[in-house]
Amino acid sequence: MEKKIAVVGTGANGSCLAADLVRANYHVALFDQWPEHVEAMRKSGLKVSMPSDELLVNPNAYHLCELCSLNEVFDYVFVMVKAYDTKWICHLMEPYLAEDGLMVGIQNGMTAEEIAEIVGFDRTIACVVELSSEIFNPGFVQRNTPPERTWFGIGSLTDDMKHRVAEIEPILLKVGKVAITENIIAAKWMKLVINTMSLGPAAMLGLPLQEALKLEGVKEFALKVGTEALAVGQKRGYSIEPIFGLTKDDIKDTNRLLETLFDKLVADVGPAARDCVLQDHLKGRYSEVDLINGLVAQESKENGATGINNQAVTEITNRIRRGELEPDPANMNIAIELSS
Repeated sequence: MEKKIAVVGTGANGSCLAADLVRANYHVALFDQWPEHVEAMRKSGLKVSMPSDELLVNPNAYHLCELCSLNEVFDYVFVMVKAYDTKWICHLMEPYLAEDGLMVGIQNGMTAEEIAEIVGFDRTIACVVELSSEIFNPGFVQRNTPPERTWFGIGSLTDDMKHRVAEIEPILLKVGKVAITENIIAAKWMKLVINTMSLGPAAMLGLPLQEALKLEGVKEFALKVGTEALAVGQKRGYSIEPIFGLTKDDIKDTNRLLETLFDKLVADVGPAARDCVLQDHLKGRYSEVDLINGLVAQESKENGATGINNQAVTEITNRIRRGELEPDPANMNIAIELSS
């Protein structure tokens, strides 16, 4: 019997994944909270523009409120909402996940165990993702990392679920490269470390990452941010794990761990990519920085360590959200002042 897939949260990244699965002829349903986006997909299809390719598909797109009337049960549910929406969306989707189904959170932040606590560790596969995309207009996505520069790391939270990870691999291979990761939670923390360095810091300057790094002092500040995040992970007992398609040899015995990972991300996303936090600023939306830099700052404080650079990013981001600041290169001076 054909497996049924739900993609919940078809913003930029969710739309990219869903479009590739539709192209691959999977039985996939898209659910989203943005009414205009759903209606645009129904009327004109979903268009994904990439650096050297363009994809137009006609998906089965639904308003989130239509979930209860579909009477569908899904074998695989890919959760692609913002990290702060994880709990409620998983409670919503749990009755529509098959008893032997799998839920996969393809998100920023440390959401995997939150998902497992709601749907069960026996129905959860964790995922780390490198996928850069933008959405400002309904029905249209700009994908900065095409499949050859998109990467997923997947793994189980418990030993008795390892055999089921292989079910997700061929699906995600339609979207990008895939690695099965033994220590998936440590790998997710490594991604969070890189997110602390890239998302909030570039977004508060109002610039794509490559442009931000041309400014004096930005990379040095980002490395300080990442060093604090790495220290929190080590305090949690997480090992150093390769991500973004790098190997253990790429990061072995190097004193440039953060730079190696950071440089790989910068190269993959390209020169014009606006990250998800900058997109949130431009849309006047709440971002995930509280669950990324804010998490590091809070745990650093609890551990008696300094998280002052992550706290600076968090504070400036919240000032932008409150309308007290605009995303601007001048915010780098404020960050330096707050972290000195």
